[in-house]
Amino acid sequence: MRNILITLLIPSALLAQRTVAPTTEDVGNPRGQNTPGYNITNSVELGYRWRAVDGNYGAYRSDINFGNGIRVLGSQLRVQSKEGHGWLFDELTLNTQGLGNDPYQSAMLRLEKNGIYRYDLSWRLNEYFNPGLTIANGLHRMDTRRRFQDHDFILFPQSKFRLFAGYSRNSQDGPALITVQQFDSRGDEFPLFMDVKRQRNEYRLGGEAEISGFKLNILHGWDNFKDDTPIRLNGQNPGANPTDTVTLSALQRGEPYHGNSPYWRAVIFRNLKRFGFNARYSNVSGRRDFRFDELALGTGRFSAETNRQIAIFGSGRRPVTNASLNLNMLPSNKLTVTSHTSFNNTRMDGNGTYVETLNSNKNDSILNFQSLGIKSAQTLTDVSYAAAKPVVLYGGYHYSWREISSIDGSVFGGQLDAIRYTQQNQLHSALAGLRLRPLPGLSVQLDAEIGRADRPIYPISDRNYHALNGRVQYKRKSLTLTALTRTFYNTNSVSLTSHSSRSRQYSYDASWSPQSWLSFDAGYSKLHLDTLSGIAYFAGGLVNGTSSYVSNLHSGNLGVRAHFLKRADLFAGYSIIRDTGDGLPSYFGIVTFTTNIGGVLSTTRQAVSSAQVFPLSYQSPQARLSLKLTSRLRWNAGYQFYAYHEEFFIPAYQNYRAHTGYTSLLWSF
Repeated sequence: MRNILITLLIPSALLAQRTVAPTTEDVGNPRGQNTPGYNITNSVELGYRWRAVDGNYGAYRSDINFGNGIRVLGSQLRVQSKEGHGWLFDELTLNTQGLGNDPYQSAMLRLEKNGIYRYDLSWRLNEYFNPGLTIANGLHRMDTRRRFQDHDFILFPQSKFRLFAGYSRNSQDGPALITVQQFDSRGDEFPLFMDVKRQRNEYRLGGEAEISGFKLNILHGWDNFKDDTPIRLNGQNPGANPTDTVTLSALQRGEPYHGNSPYWRAVIFRNLKRFGFNARYSNVSGRRDFRFDELALGTGRFSAETNRQIAIFGSGRRPVTNASLNLNMLPSNKLTVTSHTSFNNTRMDGNGTYVETLNSNKNDSILNFQSLGIKSAQTLTDVSYAAAKPVVLYGGYHYSWREISSIDGSVFGGQLDAIRYTQQNQLHSALAGLRLRPLPGLSVQLDAEIGRADRPIYPISDRNYHALNGRVQYKRKSLTLTALTRTFYNTNSVSLTSHSSRSRQYSYDASWSPQSWLSFDAGYSKLHLDTLSGIAYFAGGLVNGTSSYVSNLHSGNLGVRAHFLKRADLFAGYSIIRDTGDGLPSYFGIVTFTTNIGGVLSTTRQAVSSAQVFPLSYQSPQARLSLKLTSRLRWNAGYQFYAYHEEFFIPAYQNYRAHTGYTSLLWSF
């Protein structure tokens, strides 16, 4: 999992780039305006965004997606009762961002009456665009909107007895394009249109009571999900390879997927002077009903008319139980002991059936569902001891256990035979470290962890690993300097393959405010990752190979904020991300294959381009100016540049350069 997270840092960093708008400065009287019984502060920023894109417009939309047009960049409204005894409410807060034309819009509302109720509403809209240029020759695309809303209502929020009610909704709709292979594994690929329709609704009821220092929280919820996305193709289609004889003249596919997951959650906790605990229990009774019905018409590999029907139907159950206990103990002023114990049980079973019928020759194929169960338990014990005033020692022992069992159903001799498989895994790990303050303003933290697992579930899972971490921070007045290093090595060898990974991270951050009107922020980090994995698969015999991956990810940022003449506020910043790969001028990896066919071993080495390293760069300078025109009015302008350049595809299909900016008026009324 660590390796997966590290490799996802590059796209995550692209998506994490914040836009230059809305404006962060305030406008109007900070004390607000007084009306009978209430004090009001409000502001609204109305502006125009513009953009100019050079290069791959689809990749820009996938990463940034800001366009041209007028919109409400942001607004704030706060109404408070002056004495805390309003008529219908005592506090009303409303914040919005990007309403009108932004691809990422949000609104948050809070309405509260002291001692009676509190209501929170959050709403978000995300426009997701994925051009899918690097796979399926651009035939995988998605242009959908996802809307989120959450409602939470609390009755008697300040009392020792509270009641909760809530509702959440998550919906996704819009067009998409996928491909399907017909009519067998050696057939052709055909694009299909999808009208995405997915929706999730959750309803919640619960309460919390405080009795004799104990707090008990109970919540019951109903989580409903449905996917009613139709897929269709009408009209003759030659497929991705128009020279073969496989064609598709019509396809209709319906695969509704509906489910309900009622759940219970209970939490009890109490904190004393030297002892505290909290216990949690949750149970989810998941159930899903599904159906897959497909009719495909066309011609097969030998130009024969083909009429195939596929039906998959049934229901699945996935009950999940989770329980945990956390203890915090302070035997003395210098000693702290914490303990965490948890248990999880997940079971999946059902009565699904797969039926495939070729109408031309009446052949049927029937397969039955498999069941799966996963049990896991873990216990963590950590101890912290203040040996001396500037020194704190800490350590811990962590143990986890997991059992995976499955039942495969197969037909043998006309009878259904159930075969059960079981696998267990244990992980032992130990942690030790220290924190010290050798000088005023200087803090140092060092720790190390080592772990051993006997049978990890995946070849890339943690087995024999160790980690070293260090952090140094210095604070003096308005200056803060921080340095961080992290190292993680993992080795996992099994019977058919092996895997090893090494990651090292170094980061440095600094912030400084030499004057009340001027401040600086800067940072740099480097993340190195290299992995060496074995590959084993069957293609005319057992094929063994090796695959290596190298990444050297550099990221830096710099920001300056200044306030001039009590009227102008300026911000300028620059961020850059660059993966240099293995640093070679030409990016090639070598894959070694060993084939065992009929007892004869043969070894081949093949050069593969751009599969083992992904060198790229992404940079974004930005600037924003806010000028106070009157006590209630500000004029704002901002500019941001995006440049994405990748070197692992030739030609680089997804490179782009984008100029974006905005101008707005921030008004308090």
